[in-house]
Amino acid sequence: MKFFVIGIDDNQEQYFIPEITDLINSHSVFSGGARHHEIVKRFLPEDYCWIDIKVPLTDVFGQYGAYEEVVVFASGDPLFFGFANTIQRMMPAAEVFLYPYFNSLQLLAHRLLLPYQDMHIVSLTGRPWHKFDEALIMGYDKIGVLTDNKEHTPQSIAQRMLRYGYNNYVMSVGELLGNREQEKYSTYNLKDIENRPFSFPNNIILQKTNTRPRPFGISESEFNLLDGRVKMITKMPVRLLSLSLLDLRGKSTFWDIGFCTGSVSVEAKMQFPHLHIFAFEKRAEGIKLIETNMQKFGTPGIEYYTGDFLDMNISDLSRPDAVFIGGHGGKMKEIVSKIKPVLNTNASLVFNAVSDESRLIFIEAIQENCFTLEQDIEIKIDDFNTIHVMKGNNNI
Repeated sequence: MKFFVIGIDDNQEQYFIPEITDLINSHSVFSGGARHHEIVKRFLPEDYCWIDIKVPLTDVFGQYGAYEEVVVFASGDPLFFGFANTIQRMMPAAEVFLYPYFNSLQLLAHRLLLPYQDMHIVSLTGRPWHKFDEALIMGYDKIGVLTDNKEHTPQSIAQRMLRYGYNNYVMSVGELLGNREQEKYSTYNLKDIENRPFSFPNNIILQKTNTRPRPFGISESEFNLLDGRVKMITKMPVRLLSLSLLDLRGKSTFWDIGFCTGSVSVEAKMQFPHLHIFAFEKRAEGIKLIETNMQKFGTPGIEYYTGDFLDMNISDLSRPDAVFIGGHGGKMKEIVSKIKPVLNTNASLVFNAVSDESRLIFIEAIQENCFTLEQDIEIKIDDFNTIHVMKGNNNI
């Protein structure tokens, strides 16, 4: 089967080169979104068949299967988060021929006369916030963002950035780019966008105005604490050593069990923004603490849960590559037994033992669940007791 994918913009007066005109005139089956249909229908031959691209896509590709060749109209560059990628995924054996146009972020950069070779690009179109949060924490100078008209609008993006302290960017918004009669583009401070309406489709380019601090190691004195109790937080040197043993750079999903202030999760997110982090805490007070500390240090995207971990349904959560146990409430063996079945192979498990008793309990727990004790490092800070930072590895 063959697909001919033609990229267009929102211009209501399209111009097609002779090669594309001949392609259109020699075919009878066409496809695209409703907006594309409105733009190109006057160019289509009589008695044409149009297949709307809409969910569920399995139905759309089921219709495609009845034909040998389909001409598809798509927005901009069909390989730029576009429909050509979907064709390759859904029908890998199909032949695909491309006739691309500028993608929408290129158009916005052109309107702004903004060089964009160093722009980091994120799509939020029907996608979660994760990649956008990662880009913010990384602090790229230019971030191009594809939006949608539901959860990820320019307004909601500005609100999220301000909530987590990323007011060190200005936002350029392009609306209806390519529509000569209606397109708009302008640059705003984030606070001017929070409640401002924009026409859809739109996209944005963020330009950094100054660099937000991103320390390697956050002092415990900087965190909001549980009732001001400094002993209820993992000290910075211990925290960094724990993260080192967890080896998070090459991991995808991290669980923090017993997060209390959220210091380990926050530090992990700051140093490894690509991580999907799930944090668990028995005390309900942990909600306010972790939210406050996430906002203070600019680490959005940490998913947190409160309640007894042993009573939680964890079957629907992403399987962890690394787990930190910050608190166990005397139920270490039960916790390790519960997480063992959901761990990925070679997942790391780290625990900080503050007493000989807790050290032995951890060793027994991992041995009973077929972990290997890989490291046991002693560290002492000021006049606090010696702490054993211990790492178990899931070999089965």
